[in-house]
Amino acid sequence: MRREVMLNAALLLGLLAIPLWAWMVDEPFTITLVTRAVILAIAGVGLNVALGLGGLVSLGHAAFFGLGGYAMGILAYHAQTYIPLIEMPVLIEGTKSMPVIWLVAILVSALAALAIGALSLRTTGVYFIMITLAFGQMFYYFAISWPAYGGEDGLSIYVRNGMAGLNTMDPLTFFAICYALLLLVLFIVSRLAASPFGLMLGAARQNPARVEAVGQGPYRLYLTAFVISGAITGLAGALFADLNRFVSPVMLSWQTSGEIMVFVILGGVGRVFGPVAGAALFIALEHWLGGLSEYWHIYLGAILLGVVLFARGGIYGLIAGRGVAHD
Repeated sequence: MRREVMLNAALLLGLLAIPLWAWMVDEPFTITLVTRAVILAIAGVGLNVALGLGGLVSLGHAAFFGLGGYAMGILAYHAQTYIPLIEMPVLIEGTKSMPVIWLVAILVSALAALAIGALSLRTTGVYFIMITLAFGQMFYYFAISWPAYGGEDGLSIYVRNGMAGLNTMDPLTFFAICYALLLLVLFIVSRLAASPFGLMLGAARQNPARVEAVGQGPYRLYLTAFVISGAITGLAGALFADLNRFVSPVMLSWQTSGEIMVFVILGGVGRVFGPVAGAALFIALEHWLGGLSEYWHIYLGAILLGVVLFARGGIYGLIAGRGVAHD
């Protein structure tokens, strides 16, 4: 346990130290690269609530990631074009306020997760995997056929959204915002995992019959975890779209769902900080190996295969040893 705490601290300090070093040597690209890793880590932590704590293998989490992105894109688009989002029965205008956009992204993604989870959780195993994949692809094809917001070409936002008193166009400032949100999400999920709800969810994952025997419905536990998972992933989607100042249907594709799952598997399923390590490793491999070959995914596949076969607990399991609850 002490080794894992030290690893957590080293990981967070590393994610903070690299952008500070890049700022001192005037390397804004490196700051943006780490910011991308931090945002994707939030998405991975979100999926880990469902996958690691609840054992729900979802291939549709890109739906929540993309909905968060489109929530940002649509609100910012209407703000930059001065076209009201809704005129009747009440006037609703766009906004470029980050806190408002985050709240909308979280609510939209949570509502979508509630609807998808309510149906998907009536199935189990491979059927659950396929129905979440189907829902994700439904949103993907809807976005492609939605010309009002760019359709297949996506939607560009000219100026990054703002927060009072901060220059969000400055790479280090935007990194600091994303890093603070990652810390907040990690704190919430760590408390959730240690709470009675988290312990009951873990019990439902291991033995649903015993949970039912003590009067708790696994369906409600799973659905609650799925909604929380979708909300966190939606927040990450809004940040990712804001980072790029662009949103497209690719954010909703099954490949995106697969990448988010790779973060969790690489870092360690069920480890609260595991997806953070997985996302950081993924971005590092994409940056370094992508410069060597456009087929760098082959190397990623080999690493992923090695983790699955020889390090079932991911990076955290390999370095910190087996966890007590979620390996």
